Amino acid sequence: MNIQDIYEYASVGDLQALELLSLEGGIYLLQAQVDGQIHSIRMQDGTMLRLRSVTHARELLEGLPATVPFHLVHCEVHTEMCGCSLGTTPPFREPIPLGSAW
Repeated sequence: MNIQDIYEYASVGDLQALELLSLEGGIYLLQAQVDGQIHSIRMQDGTMLRLRSVTHARELLEGLPATVPFHLVHCEVHTEMCGCSLGTTPPFREPIPLGSAW
């Protein structure tokens, strides 16, 4: 799935949610939920779309309806920092607005 697909699914009401995954090293990956399935967003050449920030994601998604749920997702910080987990902790999911907060 690519950005154009996101806009097409949104135009017919099939885009259920978006998730911006925050990874170590300041990398953000975008995922879309359509028909109950999670799809990673890719570039036209098939590589993963890597975003620089939440603002970068908002700029890319500027034309989408504000009603689409959008979450910033962080993995457990201990797992990210030192590779050890203290059990199965679900990722931290913070709802954020699609539009700028400024």
